[in-house]
Amino acid sequence: MWKIAIIDDERQVLKGMKRAIPWDDLGAEWVGEALNGEDGLEMIRNTHPDIVITDLYMPVMSGLDMMEQLRKDGFQGKIIIFSGYSDFEHARQALRFQVSDYVSKPVSLPTLQSILTKVIQELEAEEEKRVRQWELEFKMTLYEPFVEKEWVRSAAVGTLDHAYKDSTHLPPSYLYWEERKHVTVGIELIRDERARCLSVSDWNLFRFAVSNIACEVARKLFPDMEYTELHSTRALLIIHPGPGHLEHLEDRLEELGIKLNESIGGYLKLVTRIGIGGVKDTWMKLSDSTEEAFRAMDQRALRTASAHEVYMYRENSSSEPGDVALFPVKFSYKLATAMKASQEDDAHQLVLDYITEMKKQEGISQGYVQMLGSELWGIITYSLYESGLVLDDLFTNDQIAKEISSLIVPDQLAGWLMDKITRICSSRQWKGSSKHRQVVDFMTSYIHEHYADELTLAELSDKVFISRNHLSIIFKNITGETFNNYLTRVRIEKARELLMERNMLVYEVAERVGYKNIPYFSTLFKKITGMNPTELIKN
Repeated sequence: MWKIAIIDDERQVLKGMKRAIPWDDLGAEWVGEALNGEDGLEMIRNTHPDIVITDLYMPVMSGLDMMEQLRKDGFQGKIIIFSGYSDFEHARQALRFQVSDYVSKPVSLPTLQSILTKVIQELEAEEEKRVRQWELEFKMTLYEPFVEKEWVRSAAVGTLDHAYKDSTHLPPSYLYWEERKHVTVGIELIRDERARCLSVSDWNLFRFAVSNIACEVARKLFPDMEYTELHSTRALLIIHPGPGHLEHLEDRLEELGIKLNESIGGYLKLVTRIGIGGVKDTWMKLSDSTEEAFRAMDQRALRTASAHEVYMYRENSSSEPGDVALFPVKFSYKLATAMKASQEDDAHQLVLDYITEMKKQEGISQGYVQMLGSELWGIITYSLYESGLVLDDLFTNDQIAKEISSLIVPDQLAGWLMDKITRICSSRQWKGSSKHRQVVDFMTSYIHEHYADELTLAELSDKVFISRNHLSIIFKNITGETFNNYLTRVRIEKARELLMERNMLVYEVAERVGYKNIPYFSTLFKKITGMNPTELIKN
């Protein structure tokens, strides 16, 4: 209900107005009245009306003085002047106080209703605008963690826009970056036979598990850190060693690399390779450390621990063309991103630029060209695979292997790749579905962030502005399973990790991952893992 207050020094006018205003039709209510500006000012301060109807000439305090004080107080409501005097000077002064209407007495009932209807419509429009603004601010708050994560990834990879490469654009949560040194630790999941057999949903779940393990292991050695996924098989830890961690930093980073290999291999049976980049004095050089971390892996010449795939970058390290395919992280990330978004022209340009740079090297052999073809095809297929698109219907493995074996020079490689990119982006299976994949990417990220909450598909449908039924179909088409099944598997995977740490009781773990019904949790756990939660603790 819109609240209306009336101020006039004539009691008959007050009574007549109260009777004449069609309160129910306007969706309004009377909240107060006064016989002079001073009393009216106090009444308005107490009742906070949306609309004030006031006379100008009144004892003690005039309507103009009252309006001036109201605006100084910050009153945002509408003001309508009904005055027995009509002159230009009073109207001009009233305009200074953003008056909605100035009407001479007496006023007819139709005119009164028309004026109030117009003012209430203005209020409704302003309220709708405020609601939209609030919703926008709420959504920005909701998405802020995801926006900040994307900022971190862009800074680490080197795709951050130049305009944002200064301390004034640091997200609030990362202002401490200015005071620290920085080093990156690259994690690469080796595409062995087991990894190749994973379904899309299993692969997403394993990547989620890797992020949990990596963060847990890293925080024990370096409390200030971030984790970000790059594409398909690559992820990154960004370490910000404090003053107390700088001594013997290389040894601590090597220890981190070894523990990552052991933990990911022990829990998930996945083979990993770890690369450690150089330490940087400013976060603006973070992408250099990232390139160095993966270059150290590719060169595989500076293994820090003989029994582990852990490699440390050194300034004087080098590799010869043909030894191993070196893919800059920025290039790999951009290519994967372009393919997932079906941006054909961008992907073409990235390949052309890469091949142009590669041709500047001397001694490029046919074997090196074919190896590059195989690795670049791997980046493309795995970036699409993680988005739910399997290329088996377009290309067979035998066909791809045969075509790669016929490549001799870099220009042939460029032409072959661009032809494949065009066929993928124009295929019926891929065309027009990039928006759906973006929605599902947001949903899976949100699930991994909020798995312990009471999540529902209806709640997420409100966040992405897609109907619940349609969203259910989209999610299953992309991931291969229902929303509830995916949420359950995420929760049970996290519960399995917590139970294996043996620091919590079963009921504590159940509550931590979102289950208050312990028997139900145990039933789900056994159904998915094949064993009871208590058995896992005892083993």
